[in-house]
Amino acid sequence: MKSRPPRGALLPPASRAYLAVMRATDATPILPPGLLQSLARTLVRDLMAVEGRPAVDFSKPKGATALVPPQSVSWRVFKNPVALFVGGVAAVILELAEPRVRAGVWEFTSFRTDPVTRLRRTGLAAMVTVYGARGAAEAMIAGVRRMHEIVSGVTESGLPYRATDPELLDWVQATAAFGFLEAYRHYVHPLSRAERDRYYGEGVEAAALYGARGAPRNEAELKALFDAMRPRLERSAVILEFLDIMRRAPVFPMALRPAQRLLVRAAIELTPPELRRKLGLEKVGLRFGERALVKLAGRLSDRVVIDASPAVQACRRLGLPRDYLYRG
Repeated sequence: MKSRPPRGALLPPASRAYLAVMRATDATPILPPGLLQSLARTLVRDLMAVEGRPAVDFSKPKGATALVPPQSVSWRVFKNPVALFVGGVAAVILELAEPRVRAGVWEFTSFRTDPVTRLRRTGLAAMVTVYGARGAAEAMIAGVRRMHEIVSGVTESGLPYRATDPELLDWVQATAAFGFLEAYRHYVHPLSRAERDRYYGEGVEAAALYGARGAPRNEAELKALFDAMRPRLERSAVILEFLDIMRRAPVFPMALRPAQRLLVRAAIELTPPELRRKLGLEKVGLRFGERALVKLAGRLSDRVVIDASPAVQACRRLGLPRDYLYRG
């Protein structure tokens, strides 16, 4: 009786190589050597730098706890740069589908005129919310709420809106949580239903601080909210303009711009199928073979330990090893 070939031996060489790399990324943390660590540190600091604001040191004050603990699902998800970029774009697609949110975002933010600065501010806010010391996170969120108090107006169809409207705050918080989680579980690592429910529950306190007291606490509540909001969501030229901006804006270094466009398509792919059709995005998602590339990038980035990252700094603040979140 002939013995069976090893698992994967009958696959084409390229597929075998891909599987080998994917398995390797599940093993141990990747600690870049000195020069690469220095380059990565510069890249992280550039991405987190917001003009007019001092840099945030997530390693201080020593021992200060965050809004969510380091053993949370949230700390695992938000450390991953691929999940953050893809999930952030997916969240904004869903936000802009709601006409009142769309009007507020497009009329009162700098997405059109200065998208990179806007993205950096949003990214920094997410990092402080998850990894920052509790006091710093609460102060930052209070500042965001003060800015929201002056955002109000009327949509093109005559609908009044205010950024402090609890319904709109719930939608923005829900779409952000959804985007980051879905990006992580589709392109980095799968998560069980129990882990996904834990993740949504972990975000409730921060969401309430932002004013979203009805943010979903689990996946069932998220589905119910999406079902309730679906009739109000609509396609808009603004969504297409936003996606075009995200493809062209110099978010990534020049050498990585093709990857940036790929990740925008990956974000579109995360939009629920029925909403993609409703928004006119059913033909602009990932192309053949691209999902594997995004997953490879997501898995690799989930193992690379960058000392300057908020996740690593926050671990050090709490006396944890720098690779605490990067172990298998």
